[in-house]
Amino acid sequence: MPLMGVPKHDRAFFLALLAPSALLVAFYILLCKLFTQYSLPVFRRYGLSFLVGTVWDPGRVVYGILPALAGTFVTSIIAALVALPVSLSMTVFLNEYCRAGVSRVVSSLMTVMGGLPSIVYGLWGATVLPNMLRRYVMIPLHKYLGFLPLFACSPVSGWTVFTAGVLLAVMITPYVFALINEAYVGIPLRYREALLAIGARPYLMAREFLRMIWPAVIGALLLGLGRAAGETIAVSLVVGNVNSMPYCIFLPGQTISSLIANNFPEASSYPLMLNALYAAGATLLAIGMCLNILGLTLMSRWRRCMG
Repeated sequence: MPLMGVPKHDRAFFLALLAPSALLVAFYILLCKLFTQYSLPVFRRYGLSFLVGTVWDPGRVVYGILPALAGTFVTSIIAALVALPVSLSMTVFLNEYCRAGVSRVVSSLMTVMGGLPSIVYGLWGATVLPNMLRRYVMIPLHKYLGFLPLFACSPVSGWTVFTAGVLLAVMITPYVFALINEAYVGIPLRYREALLAIGARPYLMAREFLRMIWPAVIGALLLGLGRAAGETIAVSLVVGNVNSMPYCIFLPGQTISSLIANNFPEASSYPLMLNALYAAGATLLAIGMCLNILGLTLMSRWRRCMG
């Protein structure tokens, strides 16, 4: 027995930790079982056509989630393209140019922002972002870069895939920044001392440090993407909720999360619709798990390399 010869208080402590840990694992197993049970009828009937189909018509019992799946990827990519440079810039600025007190205050504020409820971002985004982005970003991009397919469509409305991506960027930036900043601060002091010894300025120091933490940066971005893909309420308020492929980011669209949120109240009224929503959720769960596993693996490898 692994606990034979161990003091009683240590065994009691081990058993006290084992119970909640086992409960958490059992919860995730039951969650996966539930999604699998409800999703199987849809995958058995439609197969891969459920993932690549473009029609969502409960009346004809035809379900395809490709537009929502593509919308999830596009909004997440937009969020990553915005959040990554902002997070890197803030990390370098706070650690190389700001005083320690200012850096701690800003880092604390970013942590608070990361803990705000999604509905707060959603209400702010639905009130401020659509008109502002349409006037100052979408119309100029369409005017000067309209020859590119992504910007070819005229921004008639501000409730678009692009708006949802920008809102997601605002939501995940504190999270991505916290992970990148943790990696940057965690670089051993001997490397900074070595660079200072050769007269390195902040630019050179930041360049070398960013090279060192690059695996952690990619890991933080993947974890941020996993979080962005699952956002529901905030995205539903600004994405437009139209079942169309996001060929142009200035058109309304939808994500898997918004598809589930908008259709779940009436799911019991149509055959197989509830199962289709669970299958869409299972697809999103698989995507999120893959992104999180890759991100955590990269972060763990970087921590081992840094000792």
